[in-house]
Amino acid sequence: MLRGEKVGLRARHDEDIPVLLTELYDDVVNGARSEGGPWRPITPGSQDRRLVVDETNQSTVSFSVVDLDSGTLVGTANLWGIDTHNRCAHIGLGLLPAARGKGYGTDVVATLCHYGFVVRGLHRLQIETLADNTAMLRSAERNGFVREGVLRSSAWVLGEFLDEVLLGLLARDWNPDAKV
Repeated sequence: MLRGEKVGLRARHDEDIPVLLTELYDDVVNGARSEGGPWRPITPGSQDRRLVVDETNQSTVSFSVVDLDSGTLVGTANLWGIDTHNRCAHIGLGLLPAARGKGYGTDVVATLCHYGFVVRGLHRLQIETLADNTAMLRSAERNGFVREGVLRSSAWVLGEFLDEVLLGLLARDWNPDAKV
């Protein structure tokens, strides 16, 4: 398990799947805002990539996020689009509704940075998020990510186009103690 200050990132367990399905992926608004396409229901027992980790996919590493004090599942996190030639990847995370607003997001981003830069030896990490996702923007910036641009009206979400913000962090600029 990778350990942050508040969270641990561990392998997905079978008992995580019903919780993630019910509390994270059955939420139409959250799903529409977090996925690159329209929300769609997940059939219980399916092998949907959001729930079941594909060990053969070398371009994505998925984690379940747990509170270190209680061991309670609080969300998911991943590095995706891992490019071993250019040594870069994207960060993604999703917190269960009850876990939001407690500082977990900032710690998840920090722990993923450690995994990407120290464990994987990546050069660059990138985050794309909706411009109104202040929690993710704050978590990224507290970890040293820099806003590199805005993709105007690039995301179709629940009947409207929204801007996306692109943030990047290079290994040489990363400070593991930066979470302010």
